[in-house]
Amino acid sequence: MQWMLLVLITSLVVGWIRGGRLRNLTKIRVRVWLLLPFGFLLLSASAFVPSDRHDIAVSLILVSYMPLLLFVLLNREMTGIWIAGMGILMNFTVIALNGGMPVLEESVMIAGGTGELVLGAKHVLLTVETGLPFLGDIFPLPGAVLSLGDIFLAIGIGSFLEDQIRRPLPLFAHKVTGAPGSAAE
Repeated sequence: MQWMLLVLITSLVVGWIRGGRLRNLTKIRVRVWLLLPFGFLLLSASAFVPSDRHDIAVSLILVSYMPLLLFVLLNREMTGIWIAGMGILMNFTVIALNGGMPVLEESVMIAGGTGELVLGAKHVLLTVETGLPFLGDIFPLPGAVLSLGDIFLAIGIGSFLEDQIRRPLPLFAHKVTGAPGSAAE
């Protein structure tokens, strides 16, 4: 998940270069934001499931996507959120269809994997029988293999953050004072 940290940092830097203010991050308002940490907590828990308990890991992943998708639905009008939601939905679909995230062995080797491919509890090998193989982990990066859903997720989160730090602060955040009724004059 180092690639996601790179996406977050890059989005903030680009937004800042384009005139944004980092203090705007404190002004982000989304509906039912607690769904995010809840979903990511469930998703993180799947990483600690032993490899021989594949069914539990996949179930945790699929359940973790439910609060994330609900968050997307409730905040879909915000810049980038619907794109991130498409990425989450793509990953959910391919995992549900295949009983795990299909991973292309050659992509793992290109990304820096060595020797025999070791699949975690939440991954399955991408084969000719894999449903929707183009949604699996097939895009190699140094140290990681991404899916099309991961790419949509990164674009959505990046555009959301960049948009949020470039938003003008509300009038009262600038400590502007005015007399009552002064706007009518």
